[in-house]
Amino acid sequence: MMPSSILDGFLAATPMKAPPDEVKLSREEGEALIERLRANALTSEDRGLLVKLIQLYFWFTFALRETKISLSRLKRALFGEGRRPPPAGGLSSGAAVDGAAAVDGAAAVDGAAAEGTTPVPSPPDAPSTPAPAEEGTKRRRGHGRRGADAYPGAERVVCRHETLAAGQRCPACGRGTLYPLPAGVEIRIDGHALLSAVRYELEKLRCSACGAVFTAPAPAGAEKYSPRAKAVIALGRYYLGLPFYRLEQYQALVGVPVADATQWDLAERVADCAYPVFEQLEALAAQGEVIFQDDTHVRILALLAENRRADATSEPLARRGMYTTGLVARVGERVICLYDSGRAHAGDNLSALLARRAADRDPPIVMSDALAANQRDDDDTLIRCHCLAHGRRQFTDLEEVFPVESHQVITVLDHVFAHEAVTRTRAMPPAERLAYHQTHSGPLLAALREWLEQQFQDRAVEPNSSLGRAFAYLLKRWETLTQFLRIPGAPLDSNTVERALKLFIRQRRNSLFHANAHGAHVAGILTRLIATCVQAGVNALDYLVALQLHRHAVFRQPAAWLPWNYQANLAPA
Repeated sequence: MMPSSILDGFLAATPMKAPPDEVKLSREEGEALIERLRANALTSEDRGLLVKLIQLYFWFTFALRETKISLSRLKRALFGEGRRPPPAGGLSSGAAVDGAAAVDGAAAVDGAAAEGTTPVPSPPDAPSTPAPAEEGTKRRRGHGRRGADAYPGAERVVCRHETLAAGQRCPACGRGTLYPLPAGVEIRIDGHALLSAVRYELEKLRCSACGAVFTAPAPAGAEKYSPRAKAVIALGRYYLGLPFYRLEQYQALVGVPVADATQWDLAERVADCAYPVFEQLEALAAQGEVIFQDDTHVRILALLAENRRADATSEPLARRGMYTTGLVARVGERVICLYDSGRAHAGDNLSALLARRAADRDPPIVMSDALAANQRDDDDTLIRCHCLAHGRRQFTDLEEVFPVESHQVITVLDHVFAHEAVTRTRAMPPAERLAYHQTHSGPLLAALREWLEQQFQDRAVEPNSSLGRAFAYLLKRWETLTQFLRIPGAPLDSNTVERALKLFIRQRRNSLFHANAHGAHVAGILTRLIATCVQAGVNALDYLVALQLHRHAVFRQPAAWLPWNYQANLAPA
């Protein structure tokens, strides 16, 4: 195979989107051409044919390289990233982009120079960035134990001493008096079915004379499905991702059967109690300072049937796709997760949310990937940021085929993410964080941009190749990828919303589809409340129970029953 530099030089001068002219050469003609070549008796037709053969060789080499990239992406999609050895002098390609440790930039530059390429220079005044884990004392890992405070949901049972009490004489020495100390704590874990049942046997008495039957009353307030049982079903379906039919089978196994249709009915009742809070969270999220947005696909059977009817009748549909949009809004210290499923994609749902935004609010910072579905017609009315982790991912896909060039970019971006990890560890306010990135990340990214542009100017990379498209991805979106260098509080990546969407992805992988738009809407209501509880550090089970027990109060004043303030409105125990 030809050296990479020769091949890249040829590709830079010869566009390779389409194969060269077709060359038809039989075996006999080829052998005759070889003989004329050995005898140095080439004709003008032979020279033209040889030029085409050389062009075909280079195109075939280029096509094989692009195919290798596509196959490696397919392999990762099927089997995951796996572990790859770190390149010499830099970070591992699998390093976490949202918590990467800083690396020695000089080693990366030396490694690139050894390969004969132009390195991305590191700024001489940039201090080495300590890894976040080195900022404090390292905690010993691997002890495998949790403290008693890690079990806030545990039932409390007070165990009194059988023979002794405070104020009594010490039985050991007979001189001192016993006084109380803080209680010792032991945690014991028990197991139950997700749904358990209590069997009430009501005594019946009959009069021997008149035959009247007298039945003992059931305990006051007892109902077949308690609010806690309904909340457990909602959490099982919309947090754990358990399909109703699977929970039905499990409950039958442990002797407490509950039909899947009954489970759906009970989950729908929970959503009905929570609907006012659902609306209140959306109104609050519309005022957020930072909003993350992204889509994942969803299957809704009613919409699939609508697509089939349109195909049968040749009826045009404005949109055939189905999406679950995740919108994560930061409102002050609060984080609100919103979900909507249907034909609307992330750009449509963002527009609907911002229609509820107060007119006197500053434009929000909106972070997403660069897909067109995330854009709005009036995108200039907000501060658009694009995910730098997606830009980095363009090069992790190319490491095997273009190791030197990809390592150049990945090393710089890993430094930037390491700086971001430092700002989080130190809990920097937005203005201080902005200054820190401008000082430490700004020079690195400026040098990287200059290097990327120089590669195109020197024709060192084919624009239509995978590497050229990865370079162009960064340069085309440079302003939106680096908003954190200009806007206080602008995020670097969209990992927040991608993590939030995992709840719906978990449901999709286990349950595959929703029956209709109403079922998808119920899923959005309950998943929204559960995810927001997780962000607020609130027990979602207790919260869903409280919404059911105080349904009338929730409808009267939903703002008082948000996950972070509902406990203040509970009746004292």
